[in-house]
Amino acid sequence: MLLRVIVSLARACAAALLGTACTFALSCPAHAAKSLPLDQAVAALPQAAESRDGYERASFTYWNAGANPDDGCDTRDEVLIAEAVEPPATGPDCKLKGGTWSSYYDARQITSAAAMDVDHMVPLPEAWDSGASQWKASRREAYANDLADPRTLVAVSAAAHRSKADQDPAEWLPPNSKATCRYIVEWTAVKLRWSLTADTEERESLARLAEACPDATVTYTPAP
Repeated sequence: MLLRVIVSLARACAAALLGTACTFALSCPAHAAKSLPLDQAVAALPQAAESRDGYERASFTYWNAGANPDDGCDTRDEVLIAEAVEPPATGPDCKLKGGTWSSYYDARQITSAAAMDVDHMVPLPEAWDSGASQWKASRREAYANDLADPRTLVAVSAAAHRSKADQDPAEWLPPNSKATCRYIVEWTAVKLRWSLTADTEERESLARLAEACPDATVTYTPAP
């Protein structure tokens, strides 16, 4: 219960900033939040060619001890607990039992933690391609376990997560078409938060998709 409160506080802070259905705000770190209409936010993404040279998944330390290192729950567990519609019971070693989740990528209700994945909104290989290859290992770990912004890590069905894999919005969009505006807002916000670049095809796709979301706003806080 305490874990759910700890992790949810940051997410609640973000939710309190939401202005419309298409406005996705950050939690409240020290850096000042910035807001832009979606089309301007897409235009603000630095454009650069991508390179996967040297990428290894082990370059990112993901699913570390999370917000409460003493409770046995890693970052993945904490996201699942925080995003549950009906909270699961937490057993020894943070084994989750029961619970219900809403997977917005594919509009599915899931009643088993084993059928859920925690997706990096901007997948680790894509982050590497887009600038993380130049980061220190500590910053890559901070990115891979970012609990301060509820959009960086999202609990979705395992099927949707595996369908997406490492693809960007030029290559993959949620099968739930009603989620498209939310998805590109969140993708853009995460890239801006972490100062990640976008290649030409990705940026053009985002700009085209943004035309169908005229009221959407991107609010983000640069990562420390």
